[in-house]
Amino acid sequence: MTTATDKTAGIQWGRIVRDGLWSNNVVLSQTLALCPTLAVTGTATNGLGMGLATTAVLVVSNILVSLIRNLVTPEVRIPVYIVVIATLVTLVDLGLNAYAHELHKVLGLFIALIVVNCAILGRAESFASKNPVASSALDGLMMGLGFTAILVVLGGVREIIGSGTLFAGASLLLGQAMSFLELTLIPNYRGFLLAILPPGGFLALGFLLAGKRVIDARAAAAKRRESLALKTA
Repeated sequence: MTTATDKTAGIQWGRIVRDGLWSNNVVLSQTLALCPTLAVTGTATNGLGMGLATTAVLVVSNILVSLIRNLVTPEVRIPVYIVVIATLVTLVDLGLNAYAHELHKVLGLFIALIVVNCAILGRAESFASKNPVASSALDGLMMGLGFTAILVVLGGVREIIGSGTLFAGASLLLGQAMSFLELTLIPNYRGFLLAILPPGGFLALGFLLAGKRVIDARAAAAKRRESLALKTA
């Protein structure tokens, strides 16, 4: 038998998933982490690598902050959270350098800059410090996956327009197991340089932001029509 507590937990977890992937997406809704979003998305492969690294830090930092939330006084909570995040980023940086060196060379400084990613500190402060471990872990995972999805989509769009390929260099950056991702979508394509330069990143991100606004507006209008129809029925 499903209890009221189970239903409440299910609703909360559903909201966490929806917020992370869409409603409160790190890039599309909060417009945070725009520096790595625009800088590393010249290809979908780079976007995937940065997204997964950020997701790992988000999940573990949320778990650790949730575990220590009752032990840290409000006066020192921000420095403690930053130390936790910086430690995790250092571990990710060393791990990528050891096991995915090519990807580490491409992402370079932006791995270290995960420390100052406002989305990570923001989730630690606004969610993990006030919720249990399981919910905090899910929140970190969903926020990370939502961020990763945007990086991959943005990088994919720019790569296809810029060079006619998709996930180029995946085997070199992520290992031979990922070679199946490498696709040439437009053979003998001479490329469109603007797409993979910084201005192309701004343009592509602008279209993604506009697309989300349009989808949200249409969904809200459909919900209003449905509500009106129920009232008049």
